[in-house]
Amino acid sequence: MQPYESRLDDDLTLLSETLEEVLRSSGDPADQKYIELKERAEQALSEVKARVSSASDNYYYRAKKAVYRADDYVHEKPWQGVGVGAAAGLILGLLLARR
Repeated sequence: MQPYESRLDDDLTLLSETLEEVLRSSGDPADQKYIELKERAEQALSEVKARVSSASDNYYYRAKKAVYRADDYVHEKPWQGVGVGAAAGLILGLLLARR
């Protein structure tokens, strides 16, 4: 199974190529090729929107799950949470001071 980013890149490339082909066509509404290309572009756009929505939902779920795990960890071990927060603050402060 391909990672979401790779599949999304492939989908966007396909959509872009299809839309470019539509734009290069004559644009004559009576032209059968134009009608077919327009239908393909609309279908590709619909599929990409569905995949982007699905990927977005998946990332949101994973981020929410990570936040809950971090919250549980801090509630179970508050002093270690304070230590991690202090260390992160120290590192961030050192990095910002270098600028």
